[in-house]
Amino acid sequence: MVRWDWIRRTAPLAAVLIAGVLCTAPTASSAFTLTSIGPTIGATDPDGVDGTVMFGGDLNFEQSGSRVHLQPNLLYWSQEGLSDVNPNFDVLYHFEPAGRVSPYLGAGVGLHFYSEEGPGNPGTDPGANLFAGLLIPYERTTFFVQGRGVLSDRNQVGILSGVLFSLGR
Repeated sequence: MVRWDWIRRTAPLAAVLIAGVLCTAPTASSAFTLTSIGPTIGATDPDGVDGTVMFGGDLNFEQSGSRVHLQPNLLYWSQEGLSDVNPNFDVLYHFEPAGRVSPYLGAGVGLHFYSEEGPGNPGTDPGANLFAGLLIPYERTTFFVQGRGVLSDRNQVGILSGVLFSLGR
């Protein structure tokens, strides 16, 4: 007997992982390439529990000459017996050319794998991410600060900061 619940819960994660693999495949020079990676830390306030620390990591894919970045990332928080492992696929647009301090706007989609049942849908919920922030380049790194909102069965609002380390490509 097929366990449809298991398939329903793992298929979205598999899709995100496959998309990540496809983004790293070698392609023409005009394609998006992985240019930097780094950690993220901040504070989040999820519905139904007190605010808590959130941490994770980002991959940054850029296309030469473009102000659009693809940023798959993974975020995690835990509070009052509830935790959320949250893979995301975000897209951001920065307003200034690369190498300059720049504000940015972005949006994306994510999955929320809760340790216990969240409201409305047990275990796993999709979410929409909306965010804005500031990129601060310095030598071979880029620091960022970001306000982030998540629309899902368990809405979240938070502020994050992090650093992206250039891979020198």
